Amino acid sequence: MNQFTNRSMPDCTIIPVLAYKDVEAAIDWLCNTFGFTERWRVGNHRAQLAFGGGGIALSGQEAGGEKDRHAIMVRVLDLNGHYEHVKQQGANILAAPADFPYGERQYSVADLEGHHWTFSQSIADVAPEDWGGVSPAR
Repeated sequence: MNQFTNRSMPDCTIIPVLAYKDVEAAIDWLCNTFGFTERWRVGNHRAQLAFGGGGIALSGQEAGGEKDRHAIMVRVLDLNGHYEHVKQQGANILAAPADFPYGERQYSVADLEGHHWTFSQSIADVAPEDWGGVSPAR
């Protein structure tokens, strides 16, 4: 799908992002109850889980942050072109394109009802341990 394989990202196009007050408890519950497997985690504020060919991201939820409990991440091949198109359509850009140490270039936008979307392009193959993540012992 992407021009680069990135060990820090699942090999799927659409990735739900769910916010939890206790990410560690959520990892345990989702793995034990639904059968997800942990791909990596960063402290108790970010993690990625796999299920078959798909994946989900977990993020820590701010106290009182009931509004932003979910978002969607979409992997694209041409992030800059996608961003320019979205911008020309007058979308509410939340964060301009930026490169991140986990091997992704991303931008964020709110849709017409305020749902948050992050568009992401793999730009490097980076192991989670190279940017502060921890992969579970297998």
